[in-house]
Amino acid sequence: MTRITHLASASTLTLALAAPMGVTILAPSPAQAFFGGFGRIVYDPRNHAENILSAARAMEQINNQITQLQNEAQMLINQARNLASLPHSSLAALQQNVERTRQLLAEAQNIAFDVQAIDRMFQEQYGGTAMAAPEAQLLADARARWENTVGGLQDAMRVQAGVVGNLDGQRAEMAALVGASQNAVGALQAAQAGNQLLALQSQQIADLVAVTAANGLAAALAEAERAAAAEQGRIQRERFLTPGAGYQPGSARMFNN
Repeated sequence: MTRITHLASASTLTLALAAPMGVTILAPSPAQAFFGGFGRIVYDPRNHAENILSAARAMEQINNQITQLQNEAQMLINQARNLASLPHSSLAALQQNVERTRQLLAEAQNIAFDVQAIDRMFQEQYGGTAMAAPEAQLLADARARWENTVGGLQDAMRVQAGVVGNLDGQRAEMAALVGASQNAVGALQAAQAGNQLLALQSQQIADLVAVTAANGLAAALAEAERAAAAEQGRIQRERFLTPGAGYQPGSARMFNN
């Protein structure tokens, strides 16, 4: 009888303990308490979810900051590339070619590319021939004009030879500049390569102008010589055809008597 009573009491206690647990499963409270050997620990699901969201937001902000720093670092790298100077310079070679052509023009024979010298020379040698000029003066003027023409032709050929001699250096500089432009790492290097290519083109145009000027001078001297020779021929023909004083009779003695 006593055993049955103990079994009933145990069953009642089991049901009493199981009933709250069933209610807890169906309707969980905001916070659950766990009992351990060292104290009471409270677990709040809502607080736990908010903490997870806060950690996710913080992680997202950190990722955004890292991305921003990476973009700024790349921007600085690009700026450094854009500010990098071109390692190749064609200035010395271009100046050397221009100086060579200038020296050839400065060494022009008999007449330089100077307006005052041209005016003085034409006034002295191509201005006209006087009717009373002696034959020796006519010959000297004709020879001076011929020397000017030959000297102009020689100067034109020397300038042409100098310009042709510059072509090898220009070809090498063009290849170097095109290679530097293709291998440019930034905007500044590309711009500097382009500017040097324009300078090379300007130097080639200057050589072309020098050749044109030398050829024009030679042609002008040849035409001036022909014009002066025609005028001198006209003067000499008129002098030859102009009748002289003729024969003037005078007294003569045949014998010394």
